[in-house]
Amino acid sequence: MKLRILGIVAVLLLAAGVYAAMSGHTYAGEITDGTCGNNGSHVMMAETGDPVAAKAKCTIACVKLGETYVLYDANAKKVYDLSDQKTPEQFAGQKVIVTGTLDKATMMIKVRRIKAAS
Repeated sequence: MKLRILGIVAVLLLAAGVYAAMSGHTYAGEITDGTCGNNGSHVMMAETGDPVAAKAKCTIACVKLGETYVLYDANAKKVYDLSDQKTPEQFAGQKVIVTGTLDKATMMIKVRRIKAAS
């Protein structure tokens, strides 16, 4: 009987671990490009008017010049590469929540979902 209970507990723990790995973690930050993310700001441009629109314009322009979209976490001062390079364009310059799994060796988030932060 004890062996059966231990077996059930082991299966439940394994299932919980698989679910956690599948659902991923959430990461908060701003969608920007690699250059501006590593600088921690959009210092290369003059921000006038709407700052979000200016950041979006800068980010999209840098990506068109060969940069990649990244998630910049200003609180932790970390830059995360993003596996998805299409979805971030619609969130350029905005604060977002990215759900996915982080490869710590490459600091790349395998993106499952991106949504605007509230």
